[in-house]
Amino acid sequence: MKNAWAIYKRELRAYFFSPLAYVMYVLFLVVCAVFFNMYFSMYIRWSQMAMMQRQMGAPQLPNYTETVLLGITGVMTFILLFIVPMISMRLFAEEKKLGTLELLFTYPIKDIEVLMGKFLAALTVLIGMLTLTFVYVLLSNIVVADQTYIPAVLASYLGVLLVGSAFLSLGIFASALTENQIVAGMVSFTSLLVLWMIGFVDEIQPNTFLGKICNEISVYAHFDEFGKGVITTGHAAYYILFSVFFLFFTLRILESNRWRG
Repeated sequence: MKNAWAIYKRELRAYFFSPLAYVMYVLFLVVCAVFFNMYFSMYIRWSQMAMMQRQMGAPQLPNYTETVLLGITGVMTFILLFIVPMISMRLFAEEKKLGTLELLFTYPIKDIEVLMGKFLAALTVLIGMLTLTFVYVLLSNIVVADQTYIPAVLASYLGVLLVGSAFLSLGIFASALTENQIVAGMVSFTSLLVLWMIGFVDEIQPNTFLGKICNEISVYAHFDEFGKGVITTGHAAYYILFSVFFLFFTLRILESNRWRG
């Protein structure tokens, strides 16, 4: 674990000593802020309409946590489709291009230590990004405390983290396949987009065998319950197994590179 810790620190320095991490943070936070403002404005309008229609038998006010806070976590998962390939594309591709991966193999470091050091560093960057967005929850807990249900929001954030972790594992796998960062990023983004869009087959062909299979494979369909503030073991297991699957095959690629190098 000492070697994995050294790799972890080196990767974190690589992220934060270059503009890449800061550009991704700014992009992610700006897009989240735009959608938070949009959902909050929508909630205000719906509340005003509900108040005006109260005398007409429609007294129910919209749910703030569901409309605004859980709505924004759903948007985060979509933004991660674009952000995660940018985080993961350089991890092995850059090392291959510079020839430092072969040099790394000459040290007494296990492949799994290299992989875990890089994966955990990328995951730390992602966690930092999500943590900064928690300011919306804190503000909501101050302004509309009676309508901010923290446990549901935490459950939804856990779902976003699991989705991000699964995306990272596929991105690292793509990075280990090539020495070109752009190719790694495109392979990662295209694969994630296909795994995202495949869930819509079930909506086009509902209650069919093909639709059910596509729904089980889709990375977004398993977030649905998390997006409602509910933690479901089966959906959490999907993302964990997804991550383990791609990390396992990344390890096999590293072993192959070591033998060939």
